[in-house]
Formats: sequence, structure tokens, C-alpha cells
Amino acid sequence: MNDPFVTMTLSLSGLTGLGMIVGGGLAGWRGWLQLKRTELDRATLPTAANPAGAPAGARIEIADLRERIRKLEAIAAGVEL
Repeated sequence: MNDPFVTMTLSLSGLTGLGMIVGGGLAGWRGWLQLKRTELDRATLPTAANPAGAPAGARIEIADLRERIRKLEAIAAGVEL
């Protein structure tokens, strides 16, 4: 077991295996980061064209604003509420 070629072969094999494990972990980490970026992109605030994609709090706020606008338009038109 004192042969330098055996020691070198075992060391290089271990280093290669460690490199493969680290490479696989890095690929998994990048995939996880991409997943989180995709989740954040989907959680954007809704537009007027897509109010259904909004979180519940944003939908309630939009409905409240619409109600206020309706009341202001009725006041402007002279209609009693």
C-alpha cells in the first residue's frame, strides 16, 4: 500500500467523486433558485386585464376602489344613493 501510484490513483478517484457530488449539488441549487424566481414572477400584482391572478388582499382592495369610484360617479351625476 506504500506504492505512490496506488496512493495517487485513490486520491484522484476521491477528488473526482467529490467534484461530481459538488457539481450535482450546484446544479440542484441553480434549479431551486430558478424555481423560486419563477414563483416570484407569478406572484406579481394583477393588472386591470387580469384581476383574478391577484392575492385575496389585492382583490379586496380593487373591489373597494371600484365601489368608491362608483359612488363618486353617482354623486357627480346627481343620483341619490
